[in-house]
Amino acid sequence: MKTKNTARPKVNIITLGCSKNLVDSENLITQLKANQFDVTHESAKDDAQVVIVNTCGFIENAKQESIDTIFRYIDAKQAGLVDKLYVTGCLSHRYKDELEAEMPEVDAFFGTMELPRMLKTLNADYKHELLGERIITTPSHTAFMKIAEGCNRPCSFCAIPLMRGKHVSKSLEDLEREASNLVKSGVKELVLIAQDLTYYGLDLYGKRNLADLLKRLSDINDLEWIRLQYAYPSQFPEDILPVMRERNNICNYLDIPLQHASDNMLKSMRRGISAARTQDLIDKIRFEVPNIHLRTTMISGYPGESEADQQAMLDFVAHNRFERLGVFAYSHEENTAAFNLVDDVPQELKEARVEEIMALQQDISHELNQAKVGQELKVLFDRKEGQYFVGRTEFDSPEVDNEVLVDASKHFVRIGDFATVHIDSAEEFDLYATPII
Repeated sequence: MKTKNTARPKVNIITLGCSKNLVDSENLITQLKANQFDVTHESAKDDAQVVIVNTCGFIENAKQESIDTIFRYIDAKQAGLVDKLYVTGCLSHRYKDELEAEMPEVDAFFGTMELPRMLKTLNADYKHELLGERIITTPSHTAFMKIAEGCNRPCSFCAIPLMRGKHVSKSLEDLEREASNLVKSGVKELVLIAQDLTYYGLDLYGKRNLADLLKRLSDINDLEWIRLQYAYPSQFPEDILPVMRERNNICNYLDIPLQHASDNMLKSMRRGISAARTQDLIDKIRFEVPNIHLRTTMISGYPGESEADQQAMLDFVAHNRFERLGVFAYSHEENTAAFNLVDDVPQELKEARVEEIMALQQDISHELNQAKVGQELKVLFDRKEGQYFVGRTEFDSPEVDNEVLVDASKHFVRIGDFATVHIDSAEEFDLYATPII
């Protein structure tokens, strides 16, 4: 008699884009493992019967990387190395019809909110009892925690609302439970993420409630670092500043994407804030939270950007001396408000302006890092790479910020633990240190 084969296929999940996508992949991994699937994350081997590509659709470069990755696994499927190929995430949500027409080899496309449907396709049950529980793919001592989904902001250049919908906050209770579960599993650092942290709570509680959330999370035993990413400057909830100052386990760090410093550009970008009010906010944050390190991002080459607008941004960066800064070349995204404008800054000029700002920032970063030489800092060590143990201070977010390097041939530190180090020397984006015994 023939018996039914109940073995689950092996699944490999590929995550592209931002940390918010990574959390989505981790929730998918958690659900699949609870359904007894063998799951790997970003395995380089083509030894999984099922591949799920979690795509990014934010800007042109990210979209191209997603498309290239899908075609890489279409090739693997055609070579008989993969049985089923599924695509999810932002690109899939935004361009589902076009992708289905161009990539018939893909077995199914899913949007950003279709986890239950994807699980059903895989013959897996959606387990509601797992809400607030998550298997992380980051080093076991650090985790991203998404406090909300979607965005209500009207930024003219941004397609995120098209892919993620309106802002939806998670409840204080659910987030507190999720954070407690992560800490019990060994997480020491939580990086709070959302499309807009500062909008948190308006939909649930009728007010911006980030300060209350921070208080609750900072009371969790053994949670040593809480880090804030993606804070919108307009209508910034200033009541979080005394909480950040007074709570020792909230990092003196804030990621606050400002995008530009010219009133012309800010108005066209629909940012809801002027250059003067932006400056007032930065001054207020630095006054209220001494020694805070600010990360920001800028956009160069937005439609209509003049040399005067670019100079305004350079002057703004030079004046504020941001500890961390990145710049994107403007990407002309269909179905955004800015798509109705003429994309009149040539790509070469966009890139030249990006390089001009980053050259200035490199000098600023070098000077700020040199000022840390001789200091003693608390460092969380993430990994060993080559001859160095690599860690971060409270002023540095995973993957995007500066790192602290300790010579492994001379010293030992434990991965996943904190250590106090003496900063011996510095480069533009790295600090070299000796552990203090």
